[in-house]
Amino acid sequence: MKKYKVFLFFIVVLFGIASFGSGFLLGKSSVHCKVCPPEDVDFSLFWEAWREVHKKFVDPQKLDTKKMIYGAISGMLESLEDPYTVFLEPRESKVFSEDISGKFEGVGMEIGIVKGELQVITPLEGTPAQKAGLRPGDKIVKIDGKPSLHISLDEAVKLIRGPRGTEVTLTILREGWEEPRDFKIKRDIVEIPSLKWEIKEGDIAYIKLYHFTQLASYDFNKASKEILKSPAKRIILDLRNNPGGYLEVARIIAGWFLEKGELVAIEDFGGRQPSQEYRAKGPGSFSDYPMVCLINKGTASGAEILAAALRDDRNVTLIGERSFGKGSVQELSRLSDGSSMKITVAKWLTPKGQSITESGLKPDIEIKMTEQDYEEKKDPQLQKAIEVVKGLEND
Repeated sequence: MKKYKVFLFFIVVLFGIASFGSGFLLGKSSVHCKVCPPEDVDFSLFWEAWREVHKKFVDPQKLDTKKMIYGAISGMLESLEDPYTVFLEPRESKVFSEDISGKFEGVGMEIGIVKGELQVITPLEGTPAQKAGLRPGDKIVKIDGKPSLHISLDEAVKLIRGPRGTEVTLTILREGWEEPRDFKIKRDIVEIPSLKWEIKEGDIAYIKLYHFTQLASYDFNKASKEILKSPAKRIILDLRNNPGGYLEVARIIAGWFLEKGELVAIEDFGGRQPSQEYRAKGPGSFSDYPMVCLINKGTASGAEILAAALRDDRNVTLIGERSFGKGSVQELSRLSDGSSMKITVAKWLTPKGQSITESGLKPDIEIKMTEQDYEEKKDPQLQKAIEVVKGLEND
């Protein structure tokens, strides 16, 4: 099966591993063990608990074998205390597959767990979440009145997701607010855009990358050809509110800004296997264009990798706010009944060996957006980027 590396909720698909359910069948004489546990693992305590529950539980009609197996898998993964390593039942697994296609029904935002709290990473462009006024860094205190403390990431997604036309109420606490406020959002069909670009100040190509979806490399290739024919002599790359996506797409786009062969990222497997380097493949058409890069709290995963590569390899100035800090790698392992597991298998390091996880990227020039900026639709971060890039000479 073809394998893709992706970020946040957009993750690699690879060969499925046997489900815990297969292991659960071990020991029953009528069932062949498809995947037996390692010899040094003693499952006797599990079977002891299983027998006691079946023997003594007051409501035997509630003993749903499949649910119990799913619960056991979920509990096993939760014990790892990694919010990105989770179990997806068949329905959730199907929803996840729809997400990576770039089109689904919901409110249109990326969420994550930061220090145990459910937060908005970024509302996606043109979605109900963005139109409702949600912002990166907003804490989601409740979902339809249900407290979000200790909720799993995928459970939160399941509660927020829903059919077009239905509503969900998110109770939000924002920095600077004394009390949380309710946001009632009507769900809709969400189509994730790739990018937009325009000429500013006569010779500055302003490129806004929304997401590294399946179509993003094609869209960027098309836009790049147009930019090369335009009067553009400088570039502002805007990665604000970009939650990431496919690593390979991020690497392809990096290849337009870096010389062929330059290091884009390092994948660190924690000693389980040698680290893997990802390098730019070209064409490097913008490698000599003076440029700056915009980042903020909504810049995550692949977007952080791209920003870090530009900073480390080309000394590109980062402007805005500290990025989200999602630097781990997940693989999606499909199980035999249609369920799946997202498993954190590695961490991303920048070309200079910096870990992005939790710390994120610190901008070289820090400029925060104020409530007044949002209300008056001002963008001091972009204005600073224009000021800085105009003062740069060709490399």
